[in-house]
Amino acid sequence: MNTLLPTSIVGSLPKPSWLAEPEILWSPWKLEGAELAEGRRDALTLAAAEQLRAGIDIVSDGEQTRQHFVTTFIEHLSGVDLERRETVRIRNRYDASVPTVVGAVDRERPVFVDDARALRAATDRRIKWALPGPMTMIDTLYDRHYGSREKLAWEFARILNQEARELEAAGVDIIQFDEPAFNVFFDDVKDWGVATLERAAEGLRAETVVHICYGYGIKANTDWKATLGSEWRQYEESFPLLQRSTIDGVSLECHNSRVPLELIGLLRGKKVMVGAIDVARHAVETPEEVAATLRAVLPFVDADRLFPSTNCGMAPLPRRVAREKMAALAAGARIVRSELSGTAAAPR
Repeated sequence: MNTLLPTSIVGSLPKPSWLAEPEILWSPWKLEGAELAEGRRDALTLAAAEQLRAGIDIVSDGEQTRQHFVTTFIEHLSGVDLERRETVRIRNRYDASVPTVVGAVDRERPVFVDDARALRAATDRRIKWALPGPMTMIDTLYDRHYGSREKLAWEFARILNQEARELEAAGVDIIQFDEPAFNVFFDDVKDWGVATLERAAEGLRAETVVHICYGYGIKANTDWKATLGSEWRQYEESFPLLQRSTIDGVSLECHNSRVPLELIGLLRGKKVMVGAIDVARHAVETPEEVAATLRAVLPFVDADRLFPSTNCGMAPLPRRVAREKMAALAAGARIVRSELSGTAAAPR
């Protein structure tokens, strides 16, 4: 069944307090060994159930089995020394201690495939799985082996493609690549960023989407956004390139941002996941606020290609807030869906 304006969250949800410290991004696990494995799987199942209860149409794992949206994938690869840490500047914005590439990188076994099978078993709705994109991966590491960001990105693209193909075989309907780095390194995006992204998605039958945003609602990101002026035009650099690419869709930040809505028109013909939920504040949007955001973008994206979503992940938020924001997203989409179809919105 094809639903008009199908809703989906971008990625992370807050973890249960018995699994990790709440409201802290990339919080350490509270469990170990077999208890940790069981706890992460239970949290994934719970995250799926909460999305279904909220009325979300396309269900994801809420990133419950990973500590970090990039490094959890990286730590499963050979050629990366997790103990050899270096401090790097992440997206020219904040410093972080990251692992070091010390040899040829490779993927010796699947990383998320068992988790994807568990998500597939939890719902008969379409499911989406997020992977880090090649450019964002290299921006979250220190390289002592390749000596070239581009060379390392191509290697990561090959590895991501292997993982994506197995996720597809496990029943994943939509594979999302997270590329917040596309909003920073514009020359690299043009020279090889989009090309390596296409390599990561090569040969997939599943739908593909790239998520590009202005980051989690943490101080380093909100401080950076405060410097960007009255209009955020970073998307103007990547959207024309992505419109001509083989990637099926783009996920973007919109609600409470300063992104000029007409930039969405640069993606005409692509599927567009529009962020109608602000993840940088605790205040919960009303369904009408969500609906207003969706109405505002309809002149720039065809209704049958519009996917209401969140601006970014919601891991740093209280669980209650995240649940209420998901419910508001679903309710707002129902309002506009009914307007487009000429029927009254059905209450939940």
